[in-house]
Amino acid sequence: MSDRFAHQLRLDQIRDGERLDLIADESECSEVARRLGLVSLDRLEAHVAIGRTGDVVRVEGRLVAALDQSCVVTGDPVAAHVDEPFALLFTPEPKDGNPDEEIELGEGDCDVVFYEGGAIDLGSAVADSLALSLDPYPRSAGADAALKEAGVLTEEQASPFAVLAGLKTRND
Repeated sequence: MSDRFAHQLRLDQIRDGERLDLIADESECSEVARRLGLVSLDRLEAHVAIGRTGDVVRVEGRLVAALDQSCVVTGDPVAAHVDEPFALLFTPEPKDGNPDEEIELGEGDCDVVFYEGGAIDLGSAVADSLALSLDPYPRSAGADAALKEAGVLTEEQASPFAVLAGLKTRND
């Protein structure tokens, strides 16, 4: 996949303890927004410390982003701000095993990024980390009113206890 925010770091040029600031320009923000299905991405930054032991590269840092997502109900833009730490472990692609074989991942494995060749793609990994930090169901201020107008019940209204309470008041 071609990624406009690709920032390849060659393994032979990574120094243990190196610090790096990755700041997306306007066109990179636009490409990441398109890739993640965002209305807009006004800011994307990653400030990282890099460590390397052999072929394994550790990246720890802070992800900062300002963006607009589409409301899942109305489609209106919903402003969001991301400012959170992240940690990634880049390891070489495993050579053994069947590529079609299912593997079970634990919680600690979710931050492992496999790479091939002599470079890692820090930009794509940062964009993936941003995707994981987004609200999966952003809702605008008008979402509740739109749902009510469409006849969608709230969780409280649809609960079995609310239905029973309605039956009790009808029988009184």
